[in-house]
Amino acid sequence: MDKRARREYIARRVAQELSNGDVVNLGIGIPTLVANFIPAEITVIFHSENGFVGIGPPPREGEEDPDIINAGGQFVTILPGGAFFDSTLSFGIIRGGHLDIAVLGVLEVDAQGNLANWTVPGRSGPGMGGAMDLVTGAKRVIVATEHTTKSGRPKIVERCALPLTGERVVDLIVSDLGVLEVTPNGLLLKELRPGVTIDELQAKTAARFSIQPCLAAELGPAIG
Repeated sequence: MDKRARREYIARRVAQELSNGDVVNLGIGIPTLVANFIPAEITVIFHSENGFVGIGPPPREGEEDPDIINAGGQFVTILPGGAFFDSTLSFGIIRGGHLDIAVLGVLEVDAQGNLANWTVPGRSGPGMGGAMDLVTGAKRVIVATEHTTKSGRPKIVERCALPLTGERVVDLIVSDLGVLEVTPNGLLLKELRPGVTIDELQAKTAARFSIQPCLAAELGPAIG
């Protein structure tokens, strides 16, 4: 599976977690792709922390409006019924608990649901942005990430080593290899991507995890 296919797999799987009427914030990177895979039978209201709700699909080439961009600087459209507002109201929506779901990428996420996604020590970066507010204010936080870095280092670890964005904030991790839920007892593997083995997942995960009973029964001898 090439990089594009992996990213689209993650986004498509995250889209299955959204319900009709949800107010959702999509972070930069893979999370922005989630909007492309919303089932036709449900309506999701997308929020952008730079000041609007009702994000629509990307504009057609030549029809971009420089005044309508998302928080990542990408051109977007706004759907009928959408609204623009200032940063005070935008972050009031976030901090007031009005977001149902925030979908974010990560540098690291750990077994306790701690999230690190804004800086690597020694490297310059754009800053934290609204991530700290999002992980604190959203009712549910979903991580959408490739399972490892380009160099093959696991992103899912026992304990984050990088500076944290939020402590114990992550509810679900969707990667290109599977789906893990963060529970009070640690990580619970709920799904494996078709074609992925439990041995491959274990080799690329630097954290302990248990396996959901129904998945364990399906895997049978494959889990040893």
